[in-house]
Amino acid sequence: MSIRIRKIGRIGQITLQRPEALNAVTYEMVLAIEAALDGWRDDDEVACVLIDAEGHKAFSAGGDLQFMYDTASKGDFDAGRTFWRDEYRLNAKIAAYPKPYVALCQGFTMGGGVGVSLHGSHRVVGESSKIAMPECAVGLVPDVGGTLLLARAPGRLGEYLGVTGYRMNASDAILAGFADYFIPEAEWPGLTEALIETGDVSVVQSMALDPADGPLMGLRAQVDAHFYGAGLSDILAGLPDNDWGAATAKSIRAGSPLSTNCTIELVRRARAGDDIRTALQQEYRFTSRSASEGDFVEGIRAAIIDKDRNPRWRHTRVEDVTIETVAAMLSEPAGGDIDI
Repeated sequence: MSIRIRKIGRIGQITLQRPEALNAVTYEMVLAIEAALDGWRDDDEVACVLIDAEGHKAFSAGGDLQFMYDTASKGDFDAGRTFWRDEYRLNAKIAAYPKPYVALCQGFTMGGGVGVSLHGSHRVVGESSKIAMPECAVGLVPDVGGTLLLARAPGRLGEYLGVTGYRMNASDAILAGFADYFIPEAEWPGLTEALIETGDVSVVQSMALDPADGPLMGLRAQVDAHFYGAGLSDILAGLPDNDWGAATAKSIRAGSPLSTNCTIELVRRARAGDDIRTALQQEYRFTSRSASEGDFVEGIRAAIIDKDRNPRWRHTRVEDVTIETVAAMLSEPAGGDIDI
């Protein structure tokens, strides 16, 4: 089984068990987590929920992209849409869960892994944590409620993180609002035992330390100064002629031009709405079209299947994507917005 779910002591514990696949979140795992949370909601024996993962490399590097590719490349777009609908419902439940929800996020925590962990109430990172929303590189947009996390980041860090896929360390993640507590990973077994014994999440804060400042702190002024443009083309045109500006432009242009343009708009919509369900609905407008009308299949082919790192996007440049194209990708689907 790729996931272990059990009640132990005072907690409900969810452990991802696909370390060989960097704990990529499958559809079955989504349904299992949701069923557990529904069962524990009114269970007085469960004081809090703890989600963790096996392996040192990753809490979860994302969703099950192989499944998405296998179905979408054959023209089956409904399989991915079903996955996203049910996954997003779970993400919203985690964000609104009435009991403390503790996440221990070592190594890579990206994409779908963010969705099952970083909407919780107590988000713990350690020395190995690498947190990112790199979806633009595979023809998607930051989803699983990620646009709301990005929107709530200080200043314009959200736009920057969303279109570059920048990997945050523990300090960066706390600065950006993706995590709450830094606890050395050697202390995590003791933290887990304390939660099992007492169910008292105050132990999380009592064990937390202040990490050293990460690189993102030093980038804030530049990001805020240059990511206020009306659209992504304006942002690119205004980047400074220095090493940071060149590296930022390179990162942006490595992603799908359609995805990066839509990400800017989605982050700004999420900032205006500041609501998890609305953000997820907006994300679904894109993801539901990402295989049939976007770059998702090609992005996965280039990054995961053939690994040639040479995607042939529908648009050659960021500047080729029109406002009208972005509006169409983010318009209400024919069947209406999803009900979360």
